[in-house]
Amino acid sequence: MRLLVSPINIEEAKAAMAGGADILDVKNPKEGSLGANFPWVIRSVAGVAAGKLPVSATIGDFDYKPGTASLAALGAAFSGADYIKVGLLKIETQEQARDMLSHIVRSVKEFDAEKKLVAAAYSDHARVGSISPMALPEVAAECGADVVMVDTAIKDGRTTFEFMTESEIIEFISAGHDLGMEVAIAGTIKFKDLELLRRVAPDIIGVRGAVCGGDRSDQIKEELVRRMKADLS
Repeated sequence: MRLLVSPINIEEAKAAMAGGADILDVKNPKEGSLGANFPWVIRSVAGVAAGKLPVSATIGDFDYKPGTASLAALGAAFSGADYIKVGLLKIETQEQARDMLSHIVRSVKEFDAEKKLVAAAYSDHARVGSISPMALPEVAAECGADVVMVDTAIKDGRTTFEFMTESEIIEFISAGHDLGMEVAIAGTIKFKDLELLRRVAPDIIGVRGAVCGGDRSDQIKEELVRRMKADLS
């Protein structure tokens, strides 16, 4: 399992790298669960990574705007992100998801076929009215996405594991793998959740709050990244 840590600036990126993060995921929590940061921040973190680690960038928690999302995805790819991550927040049907993802994938892959597209749904989809994570893998694979992910839309301290059972998470991971994609699990993950994560074994685990000391608005701490990395081993 690879540890994805979500810095908001160069200083946090350096702390995440020093702590042993496997992927740097540039985001802006002020704009939501998968809030987008600025192009120059993505470029600066990519510069810090210097090819030693892949860089991911979130482009937002989207409603049904395929054109807007495609432009944002291309901007993230151009700015240096290796993984471009989109959240399907207000996408209600597989048809809408298909239209969104097919255009986003095209915008990224036509620019650089080596870039990877991450399609994210939300474990707490019922309370925000979005598509279920269980409906995502089939559509994401059909559209050419490389990674499927589950996160929490509302950051109120409740974790993905409060909205999805272990068997559902295993089913989600298996579906992604069966369709040839990698699978990432995030959503207010805490240190106490690592035992469960070791059992279900996704490819990528995404964190921010846990390595900020429990408050995602605080700063990423190198020692907490190192501790989480060690606990995943």
